[in-house]
Amino acid sequence: MLYAILCYKDEDVVAAWSAADDAAVMDRLGHVHARLERDGKLGPSLRLLPTSTATTLRKASEPPLVIDGPFAETKEQLLGFYVVEVADLDEALEIARDLAAANPGGAYELRPVLLYNPDPRPARDGHREGGPR
Repeated sequence: MLYAILCYKDEDVVAAWSAADDAAVMDRLGHVHARLERDGKLGPSLRLLPTSTATTLRKASEPPLVIDGPFAETKEQLLGFYVVEVADLDEALEIARDLAAANPGGAYELRPVLLYNPDPRPARDGHREGGPR
């Protein structure tokens, strides 16, 4: 089963980190990433650029309105995400706890994922992947 682990944190706190602070967090996360890669559980993981680079399309208006910025109704911003392949929610929570130990503060939101665009490459077992898992 695939889970997305969405990484929320106060963007101003992260932006205030020194290069050394950022490198230390990334080093700690690197240890978790290495284990997940070794175990074949880590899919894409991305660090998003600051919300000041975001553009939002508001669907409620007709035609949809495009505006600069994320305009999220939250004190914490979505700063990145992981996609992990796990047996169940308990295993996804275990990974989120490991990530939280490496990068404290903020929150991780876990959501099951269905594939819309199946990967045409062979899966680990040699068969082509297809459709939602």
